[in-house]
Amino acid sequence: MLPVGRSLRLTGFLLLIGSPWRQLGAQAGQYPPPPAQGGGPTVRVGGYIQARETWREDSKLTATLNRARIFAEGSLTAGFSYRIMAEYESGGTASTAATVSLRDAYIRWTRGDFSVTAGQYKTPFSPEYITSITQIETADRSTVVDSLATKRDIGVMGQYTYHTYLTVQGGIFNGEGQNRIVNVDSSSLVVGRVAVRPLALVTIGGNVAAYGGDSTRYGVDADIEYRGAALKAEYLWQDHHVNAPVDQGWYGQATYRVLPWVQLVLKQEKFQRDALSLSRRVVATTGGVNVELAASRIRLLANYVSRRIGTPGVRRSTVITQVQVRF
Repeated sequence: MLPVGRSLRLTGFLLLIGSPWRQLGAQAGQYPPPPAQGGGPTVRVGGYIQARETWREDSKLTATLNRARIFAEGSLTAGFSYRIMAEYESGGTASTAATVSLRDAYIRWTRGDFSVTAGQYKTPFSPEYITSITQIETADRSTVVDSLATKRDIGVMGQYTYHTYLTVQGGIFNGEGQNRIVNVDSSSLVVGRVAVRPLALVTIGGNVAAYGGDSTRYGVDADIEYRGAALKAEYLWQDHHVNAPVDQGWYGQATYRVLPWVQLVLKQEKFQRDALSLSRRVVATTGGVNVELAASRIRLLANYVSRRIGTPGVRRSTVITQVQVRF
């Protein structure tokens, strides 16, 4: 948890800067505020909170503030837009208090189907990671995605989109991770992704990330959606450029909406880093249900996760319940 004084000061500051934006929207009869005359600046403030209860066989019941984030985004002039997002709860452990941390801070220029983004943001690797945690169907991302996705970094990226049929992204980054403003080893991270939609129901993608001469990560993915049903899968691997086993893993997920606001989820995943240790092998099965209310701004989630770690492995069960509110 944050120190009370710091949390109150940050909250007060965000409310202070947010109040004029809300008043401007109220005067116009809507919120967020409409674009200014002549294409001038716009501002939208939002965020989300995730409160969670987790039961494990080894640690019993634990309550956590899984995420609490607030952002401001909007458009400027001449095709420029921006976004900044901070997280209230970051880096906390059983013995260390959490701190406030910057997540996104970027400027984007758009002209037609092409855009350029500069700053700190999610690198274009793995659709499950690129998708907001508020939108994925399970409480947590897959182990292979958490382990091999290149996540947030500082750099510049170009993107070309042709309607809904093709998206091409490519960028160069420091390779040091978020909030690391110095490229320590002077070698850059180059990331690229291509996603095609040959049919209205099918999306196929691939991505690659090269850490200089150290290692290269790859990934392929597919997504099929039909009415209330969806199938998703990803396979990611990392080549260390040495005579060693690659890090690799995959997940497959099926979802179905029994009602427009009730979704069932089943997910199977596997990840292994045999070059480090056989104890790093993870096999997990997740079953769950999502209940979405208030136009999906409120989500009630329940997951049962059966996870086997190591070889031959120790199996542990986890039950996660979470309430999520987006505003």
